[in-house]
Amino acid sequence: MLSGRRIVLGVSGGVAAYKAAYLARRLVEVGATVRSVMTESAVHFLGAQTLAAVTGHHPVGGFWDEAEVSPHTDLGQWADAMVIAPATAATMAKLATGLSDNVLIATALATEAPLVVAPAMHTEMWENPATQRNVRTLLDDGVTIVGPLSGALAGGDSGPGRMVEPEDILTALTEVLSGSSTEASVRDMDGYAVLVTAGGTREPIDPVRYIGNRSSGKMGNAIAGEAARRGAQVSLITTAAPPSGAAIEVVRVETAQQMADATWERAGEVDFAVMAAAVADFRPRQAEDIKLRRGDGLPVIDVEPTPDILAGIAAMENRPYLVGFAAETGSMEGALRKATEKGVDLLVGNDVTRAGSGFATDTNEVTVYAPSGESDRWPLLSKREVARRLWDRILEDRKPG
Repeated sequence: MLSGRRIVLGVSGGVAAYKAAYLARRLVEVGATVRSVMTESAVHFLGAQTLAAVTGHHPVGGFWDEAEVSPHTDLGQWADAMVIAPATAATMAKLATGLSDNVLIATALATEAPLVVAPAMHTEMWENPATQRNVRTLLDDGVTIVGPLSGALAGGDSGPGRMVEPEDILTALTEVLSGSSTEASVRDMDGYAVLVTAGGTREPIDPVRYIGNRSSGKMGNAIAGEAARRGAQVSLITTAAPPSGAAIEVVRVETAQQMADATWERAGEVDFAVMAAAVADFRPRQAEDIKLRRGDGLPVIDVEPTPDILAGIAAMENRPYLVGFAAETGSMEGALRKATEKGVDLLVGNDVTRAGSGFATDTNEVTVYAPSGESDRWPLLSKREVARRLWDRILEDRKPG
């Protein structure tokens, strides 16, 4: 899909600029023609000659010293697609407000081609409300945002803000150029408020150990991200790293009690609640203050039930449309029973022992149950596609009449 395509690669001034050289190389390898544009600060992180050698074209670095009379409009009109990688917080702010005080932003404003943006910044900058407002604006403008990931950052820090890998950007470019990017989903959830839970809770045994499960939060993240892309105001209560590329309120919790408190506090204010988290059913009645030692002998851990978050929402007088999840092993009888007894509007069950359908995978094979017991089994799909189909089903159920 990228062979023969004309791609403008924009590079702004961040440590992740080194990845832009490999991205340029991969684009050339798959047959694309690449021209680049760099901010003044980007040159401090990645030499212009490096991109010139990789692409065969010297990068555009300003308005005044280029051979072209209008380098930004020439590039904008030439491009089949433009990608900015890395995109710093400042670059995203300028994109969102249309502040074209450098040639990179001017090029982005001067093109009608699809724009893919790969953010890269420290966690505090990514999670800052100003940056998240800019993300929401760019998504509203039809920009495809890919990433960031959670991982190692500059200066030894770690957290959300790491730029995605070049292969992920190639995938995003392929999707937007083929017209299949889910970032361009119709905004059929404008005005709706959504609550999603994700991840697996951790119930402390002592300061070191906990009772937990294998849930990665990927399914809940996909559901939250899809709702945000479709225009909803989304709150995500999670024990895992939140999704990238979507304007979402993230509430971080760890235990089932913390998740229950945060969920019940917000559930009465939303239109839809999707409980995708894998909540521990039991917790130690008393967590130890100091680490348990092997030499002290085998401990006896007395457990008690955790709060039933789903039941708590179902019992609310003015409850939202409620979707539950059930991770099963083998038989799906438990999911069916939960659908008919828990007071939910839909129940999504999956057999985590099936290949590609377990925890931490990028795919899922689910069966959707109605309270009547009617079921709809979906094939193995990406979790993003499961999320898309699930919201389609929810919105269909909510139609008048």
